[in-house]
Amino acid sequence: MSDQIFELKGNLFTLSVLHLYSADINLLAEQLYVKIAQAPRFFEGAPIVVNLEEVKSSSLDFVHLKSLIERMSFNAVGVCNGSDGQHANAKKAGFSVLNYSQDVKAEPVEKQPNTSIVEKNIILPAQIINGTVRSGQQVYAKDRDLIVLGAVSHGAEVIADGNVHIYGTLRGRAIAGAKGLENAHIFCQKLEAELVSINGNYWISDSLQGEFWGSAVQIQQKNESLEISALVKG
Repeated sequence: MSDQIFELKGNLFTLSVLHLYSADINLLAEQLYVKIAQAPRFFEGAPIVVNLEEVKSSSLDFVHLKSLIERMSFNAVGVCNGSDGQHANAKKAGFSVLNYSQDVKAEPVEKQPNTSIVEKNIILPAQIINGTVRSGQQVYAKDRDLIVLGAVSHGAEVIADGNVHIYGTLRGRAIAGAKGLENAHIFCQKLEAELVSINGNYWISDSLQGEFWGSAVQIQQKNESLEISALVKG
């Protein structure tokens, strides 16, 4: 008998959840296109679950919905929180039905230092970029923090499994806690970002253009959302 070549394990992956409020798929297509156009590379291939809790209609066209999600370059994983009839129709269209609730919390994990990722008791040094990350470039700091000593241009993307520090203007996309580090932070000297994301929670430019736009800030996750505050100067 040959050696077993696979192993099944439980794990936790970050899924984007599309909270649907209407059965109007054509209207969804219009609004979703506008949202994705603001940061297309961030959403490409992203696994997505459709939350049906607010959709009471039994006439939702799941075949059309699945086609739309895949056309927008998402990976349609499944649906949740619908009626029995909705779940049955979703299955016929090729969706999986998932058990999902906002009330379910992950098991608490030990807090890790914000200055680095700790893995197997080894503290990895930060990855440092001496200059500007230019449009079209992507930098990924695996299992560590990322420090950019210049700016992040429009169309550029910086990603870290730990924190992201930007000592110039953030005009592109910054993603911290990419592997699920909940207490990761993003720091920048001037916020003009296309998108910021921590542990799978993200805000695009429209949501960022408020009190702290153009200011030195720190961004962190709080209560499953993002929180922006002024960067305290000594």
